[in-house]
Amino acid sequence: MREEVTAARRIVVKVGSSSLTAPGGDLDGARVDALVDALAGRTAAGREVVLVSSGAIAAGLAPLGLTSRPRDLATQQAAASVGQGLLIGRYAAGFGRHGRTVGQVLLTADDVTRRAHYRNAYRTLRKLLDLGAVPIVNENDTVATDEIRFGDNDRLAALVAALVHADLLVLLSDVDGLYTGDPARPESTRVAEVHDATDLAGVTVGPAARTGVGTGGMVTKVEAARIATGFGIPVVLTAAPLAAAALAGEPVGTFFHRVRRRPAARLFWLAHATSPRGRLHLDPGAVQAVVGRRKSLLPAGITAVDGAFNAGDPVDLVDERGAPVARGLVNYDAVELPGLLGRSTGELAATLGPAYEREVVHRDDLVLLAGAPTPASG
Repeated sequence: MREEVTAARRIVVKVGSSSLTAPGGDLDGARVDALVDALAGRTAAGREVVLVSSGAIAAGLAPLGLTSRPRDLATQQAAASVGQGLLIGRYAAGFGRHGRTVGQVLLTADDVTRRAHYRNAYRTLRKLLDLGAVPIVNENDTVATDEIRFGDNDRLAALVAALVHADLLVLLSDVDGLYTGDPARPESTRVAEVHDATDLAGVTVGPAARTGVGTGGMVTKVEAARIATGFGIPVVLTAAPLAAAALAGEPVGTFFHRVRRRPAARLFWLAHATSPRGRLHLDPGAVQAVVGRRKSLLPAGITAVDGAFNAGDPVDLVDERGAPVARGLVNYDAVELPGLLGRSTGELAATLGPAYEREVVHRDDLVLLAGAPTPASG
């Protein structure tokens, strides 16, 4: 038995469209009810459960006379508008059989990338859990065009897990785990556990894939697992019919161990739940200072500025090749910076006033990005 699973008090479960629909594309009531029964078993045991559910667009296909997932955005949004009510209604009826109330929470990219919205989403989810309800989270596909293009709720689920400080994230798919290659091929084997990136050596997850009613693929699930485990949240990846077994701690699917203890929520938010509004190009000395010595970024180390951003916005710090090495909250508007580049803070204070004797990005507002190269010391 997986002790980290059985000990989890707050659990986020994500299920994709393909796990909720029949072969013809309609919402499959039996599949929904089976998932609800598995989750209700955890709530009956005193656990808190947040469900991140795809399926709104799929649920809206049949009522609108559509035979497959539409390609154009307007029809996708129309299907989501019809389907979201049907989806939440089915969940409400299912959990109602177990004496549980559900609450619908529709999120857009802004709700998980803007700090104020992020806090509001947390308060809503926290209050629903305090009141004994089961939050049902989905992307607001009727208006969130970027979220529809994003494809799947895997990343959203990882961010929600971090948002509510979950003890476990369960990703349910139509595949029973992570395989070394195409699961349909006999030479592919299931990866039972992932401790760190070295366990993924030789594993081919392939590009994001699109099914008949869903989008995404194994690559988005592995990325979601990376985000969650980086926040100290273990992850189980398995097939939806195995949900009850996975939640009971049985060794099904693939178990991703957390890679470190939980970091500061603010820095996690900065790294994973923000979209950069611009880029600051750093010279090698500045890269060494920021990445190698974890120093603040000063104007003298910046060679160029891209984007239209305001003070307080997140920006990426990139090296000479244009590769992002860090993300931080900038202290200047984009229009102010060109005249400051390459100059020391002392010189700026002497010529422009003491207000300019400050960092462009303070080290407390900086987070190194995954995969950032470690500069050689010299």
